[in-house]
Amino acid sequence: MSANSMTPASKLKALRSKMKELSIDCYIIPTDDPHLSEYAPTAYMRRKFLSGFGGSFGTCVVTNDDALLWTDSRYWNEAGMQLDSSLWSLMRQGQPKVPTITKYLSEKAIKKLDKTAATNGEEIEGKTLRVGIDPFVFPSSFADEFNEAMKKEAKEELNDENLVIGELVASHPNLIDPIWGDERPPIPYNPFRVHPFEFSGMTVESKVAKIREEMVNKKATMAVFCTLDDVAYLLNMRCKGDVSTCPVGLAYAVVTLDDVTLYCDSRKVELSDVQEHLSEVRIKPYEDIVDDIKQHANDKDSNNKVWIDKSRSNLALVRVIPENVLCNCQNLITSMKACKNEHELKGMRKAHVVDGVAMANGIAWLEDKIVVQGKSVSEVEIDEVLTGFRAKQPGFLECSFPTIAGVGSNAAIIHYSAKPGNLMKYLDTKEPVLIDSGGQYTYGTTDVTRTWHFGKATKEFKDVYTRVLKGNIGLDSLIFPENTPGFVLDVLARQSLWEVQKDYGHGTGHGVGAALNVHEGPFGISSKYGNHEGLKKGMVVSNEPGYYEDGAFGIRIENLLEIKDVNPEHNKEQGESESTVKKFLYLEKLTMIPIQKNLINVSLLTTKELDWLDAYHMEVFGNVSPLLDDDSLAMKWLEKSCDKIDRSPIE
Repeated sequence: MSANSMTPASKLKALRSKMKELSIDCYIIPTDDPHLSEYAPTAYMRRKFLSGFGGSFGTCVVTNDDALLWTDSRYWNEAGMQLDSSLWSLMRQGQPKVPTITKYLSEKAIKKLDKTAATNGEEIEGKTLRVGIDPFVFPSSFADEFNEAMKKEAKEELNDENLVIGELVASHPNLIDPIWGDERPPIPYNPFRVHPFEFSGMTVESKVAKIREEMVNKKATMAVFCTLDDVAYLLNMRCKGDVSTCPVGLAYAVVTLDDVTLYCDSRKVELSDVQEHLSEVRIKPYEDIVDDIKQHANDKDSNNKVWIDKSRSNLALVRVIPENVLCNCQNLITSMKACKNEHELKGMRKAHVVDGVAMANGIAWLEDKIVVQGKSVSEVEIDEVLTGFRAKQPGFLECSFPTIAGVGSNAAIIHYSAKPGNLMKYLDTKEPVLIDSGGQYTYGTTDVTRTWHFGKATKEFKDVYTRVLKGNIGLDSLIFPENTPGFVLDVLARQSLWEVQKDYGHGTGHGVGAALNVHEGPFGISSKYGNHEGLKKGMVVSNEPGYYEDGAFGIRIENLLEIKDVNPEHNKEQGESESTVKKFLYLEKLTMIPIQKNLINVSLLTTKELDWLDAYHMEVFGNVSPLLDDDSLAMKWLEKSCDKIDRSPIE
């Protein structure tokens, strides 16, 4: 039976058969590839193949009796539509009474045990819960979380935290692959390209030198880099095609005090300029990474120490490193790439101006089609047209993530992606549309969301839209101390919505890479206070409050912002050295796209907020208009969109 002809039920049956052969009680299928990427290459989309759910975040757990999918609020609607409810249960992550995966497994482990036998000290061998995982697609931190959950459950239920009630069983090759069979897409080997100094602003040699300096401080002899954007950043290389919308290639990198090694398919480095660029870098087969780390870490005749971030490295790599030679902490590239240098920021600014040109053309076309010509436009065509206008801009490579063009109720599906079929809707003057899109350019990465309505919006819609805008302005206008964690800022984006008992389920801001991944850590702006990473000069962050009414509409207004120093003279008191003065930061807009004015209830905005809007539109017009033809449809649309707002109260 081919994979395409298999039903959801037959896929689960085949997996359970393989689990039975290995005496596995549960099998976990995450989203991840071996590099824990947010967007995985199609060859690693095992969770989507098995469950049918295509969102970028989610984990499946399959037992002999149950099939469950955990995902967060961004994807509840999408998962509910894509899962076969007769086979799969949707676990709404974060909701009351919904256990975490490890809690679910630990409770299942207790159920499997014969409590009487356990408390009487009798043999319980064979009664532990055997949980199968592919160690290459799990962060090594998962093993720690699993073991802690099992200990906690054993203590609470059996008063013995040392009792082993569950175990992880490494199953590689992955159990899904033989079910997928010959129809599994091949692992990609697209060629790397050199990312020039003009856009990187720092040589590979300089980056390696900084890493080695920190290695000496940590007494580390090897630093391992597992995530694809870390490797791309370190070696000033990019790639197109391995991971859709992400300019990265499948590879690992290792830095020692003497060498730099790139582990990848040799076909990825065949271009002559890439070979010249990597002349000082050793190239080794992709699969050699595990044995090389193991050999270095287990050299008993040396004092070797391996620096690796367990939360960003797969379990297969970390488990070969003895605990006494492991240096587990955030790697230096994480912070280096988060704080952009001037070359990177210059590229990001340029990318947002040309992106503004593309969007001016796209929205002008859309408005003309709907309002002037009286036609409707499908969500798929909206995506195609916007991508087409971006493709005309210099240096455009591809979208920076799958475009979201959601009309009416589809906009309430946070990460909705339109496809021809029953769910696809058409935009006309009756409903609003939420468009979240972005571009990957050779010099920068963009991400913008706007909500448009080409008909007459209701007063209720305008009120909510305005409150979302107030949240965007509130965060944008803030001055704050350096190293303030993002969760401290989050309330400013939600305050106006909270006043009318409304909220949104996603974070307010994420980091963005410079000609790299559109989602980048380590910081973020969210109501969840777990991320204590401080905000710093040079970071690029999104500002995207929203509101969503299931079955009705969705609203989001998103700009990207560059974090900058407030004038140092304003922070410095006489006699203090600059190093001891608390620095303050502000946010400068990168996105150059107007905000629809006739959706705003001006009576809800303060004079300061109205001034902010006029100043922003003046900035947009000043940057974008020189790149448009004077008599073009886009120029006429931009002039109208960037006029000062009518401050008369709404009728």
